[in-house]
Amino acid sequence: MRILFSCRPAYGHVFPLVPLARAAREAGHEVVFATGQDFFGTVRNLGFEAHRAGISVGEAEAEARRRHGDADVTRLMITMFADVLPRATAGDLAALLPRVRPDLVVYEQSDVGAAKAARDAGIPFVSHVIGRSMPPPVQQLAAPEMAWLWEGAAPADLMLGDVVVDLWPDVVRDPVVAAIPTVLRQRPAAFDLDVPMPEVGSAKPLVYLTLGTVSFGRAEVLRAAVDGLARLPVTVLVALGPGDPALLGEVPGSVHVAGFVPQAQVLRRADLVVHHGGTGTVLGALAAGLPQLVLPQGADQFVNADVLAQTGAGAKLVGPETTADAITAGARHLLDDPAARNVATTAAAEIARMPEPAAVVEELTALVRGTS
Repeated sequence: MRILFSCRPAYGHVFPLVPLARAAREAGHEVVFATGQDFFGTVRNLGFEAHRAGISVGEAEAEARRRHGDADVTRLMITMFADVLPRATAGDLAALLPRVRPDLVVYEQSDVGAAKAARDAGIPFVSHVIGRSMPPPVQQLAAPEMAWLWEGAAPADLMLGDVVVDLWPDVVRDPVVAAIPTVLRQRPAAFDLDVPMPEVGSAKPLVYLTLGTVSFGRAEVLRAAVDGLARLPVTVLVALGPGDPALLGEVPGSVHVAGFVPQAQVLRRADLVVHHGGTGTVLGALAAGLPQLVLPQGADQFVNADVLAQTGAGAKLVGPETTADAITAGARHLLDDPAARNVATTAAAEIARMPEPAAVVEELTALVRGTS
């Protein structure tokens, strides 16, 4: 087959697709990506063909604010994800699909314009989870503005459609995703850039601190976390991603600051993860059996933080709660209390039993053959 993967030009939208894309390529299928111009280099460095389609979330936000000014967040999000973003993707893919002629389109869940383009072209399409689903009340509000995408044939979920690749283990499962008619379960597989493991000591417990690739600029949150963790008898590894190390200023000797890190390797060495609540880090930490202290900054990170706290796999600090003192106390508790680690270990065992990406490729092949 020829499979087209469609995604926003951002790390958290591209990288979750890579394990499945690589598995498809290893199985002998031809894989191409459609994404924004800014990520062409990243996709091509991974060995995939890249085509331009869609715009970034930042561009869509600017357009939504131009239309609505200081409207509430829900209004802006609906405009972005029900109109601006999908129209850009659908328009670009309408011109691209006849040239690329894929047998299947896989789109990350925020890129629903790809579903519209594939449906119009008569090509099977499947969504791929990268985070939490749109909350049902918001989806209900968005439904009238998303009607153009489905033209009277609305699927089970307006963003995810009727067929989805689901990375969530049962312990933190998204109930909306679980209710979709066809769910292809896939083990959340680690994907990292080819970067070296930073040198950190092995004598003390290691705490891994990151705010991901979107919230990395929240210097006040990072500073509070560094100050709070440095009070403990631990080594701290801070991953800034694309951030500037100067944001942090001087750090204590027990704190090591890096850009991108091989996260899967770091997690095998770590004892605790303190982070923003991004889905990739949540799933990676669970797969490694690690407790998590979540400091959510936006999007579905708050839902992830709630779910981890409710299941006992970690704890959360939100907004004004995010002080150095609170981070010290929260991290100390998670390092010393086995309860959260036990829950995370149970989740790790479940994740290890989930199907590998190669098995999902076989399911996708059968799905396409069944519709052709």
